[in-house]
Amino acid sequence: MSVWDDLQGQAPVVEQLRRGAAQATPNHAWLFTGPPGSGRSNAARAFAAALLCDAPDPALRGCGECKACRTVLAGSHADVTSVTTEKVTISIEEARELVRKAQDKPSTGRWRVIIVEDADRMQERSTNVLLKAIEEPPPRTIWLLCAPSPGDVLVTIRSRCRAVSLRLPPVEDVADLLVRRDGIDPEVARNAARAAQSHIGIAKRLATDEGARTRRESIVRLPLSLRNVSGAMKAAADLVALAEAEATSSFEQRDAAERQALLTSLGVSETGAVPPSIRSQVKRLEEDQVRRAKRSKNDYFDRALTDLLSFYRDVLMLQLGSGDSLVNENLRRELTEYANHGSPEQTLLRMEEITVVRRRLVSTNVAPLLAIEAMAVSLL
Repeated sequence: MSVWDDLQGQAPVVEQLRRGAAQATPNHAWLFTGPPGSGRSNAARAFAAALLCDAPDPALRGCGECKACRTVLAGSHADVTSVTTEKVTISIEEARELVRKAQDKPSTGRWRVIIVEDADRMQERSTNVLLKAIEEPPPRTIWLLCAPSPGDVLVTIRSRCRAVSLRLPPVEDVADLLVRRDGIDPEVARNAARAAQSHIGIAKRLATDEGARTRRESIVRLPLSLRNVSGAMKAAADLVALAEAEATSSFEQRDAAERQALLTSLGVSETGAVPPSIRSQVKRLEEDQVRRAKRSKNDYFDRALTDLLSFYRDVLMLQLGSGDSLVNENLRRELTEYANHGSPEQTLLRMEEITVVRRRLVSTNVAPLLAIEAMAVSLL
């Protein structure tokens, strides 16, 4: 067992990180990039564990068995600070807190490691707060930033970081990981890895959640039901309603528990009126919850549209005579029939429509229903 075991299909990255962890003075800042599902955060945590590993031989750091490795992977090591966000962006206050934390000396290990899992969700002013700390870091602090691509981070930041580029692992490697790590049936694991297009987190969800598999099947079959404008509008409404319900069910109980915990800590009854003196704190919590729900919806829309793209990806492969390996193999007959009634040019235009909507939902305040209705009509 080692900290690298879960980095399936990333042999060059593992070798790069092994060498970095074995150095007496590794680079002070690293930027982990790769598409969603490639394991950026897992790679950063594994590297943090190797940096703090208790193994006396530098070549063996990352053993996965010592106390330092276990506590880093469990998220409880005193010298590792990891920040991720469930909101749309990482706030400037959170960035300032990271800078303050970076000044602390390590308490037990060789290094203080700061992991920023969503560096791409930092606005420019928040990133500028980190710039000075990364330009002139304390002598025993190492920054590990994660983002989908180098272009998602300010050039002034990425120019000071050592690049670590991950790729999506092969389907077979993802399936093997699910079987070995999670005890999933091999056939279920293969189907889930293929449907998830090698996204490790989504593959696990599809393999373990029948409801998730059912929802994905409904989304992928959506083009087969598009016959007219009214049908397209209904399909769009169903997709949006599903996202709303998913976000609500994900956070309803958690929001209520957080509110109760806050009121209890302030000595206020949950059923009573909130005193004016603490209303600002309650309002701040509610605003954070709204931002978290918005991100959840955006993430769900993105996953749904990615699944929808896989339908047209398979159609295009069949139209080009390269359909040996389809993402949606269980729909091969329907996909073949659909492909026979169109051209590659039409399929590419439909894929572009979906891609445009994905960008709009992430980068603008467009109403999801309007954007997805327009997309559904364009797919007719």
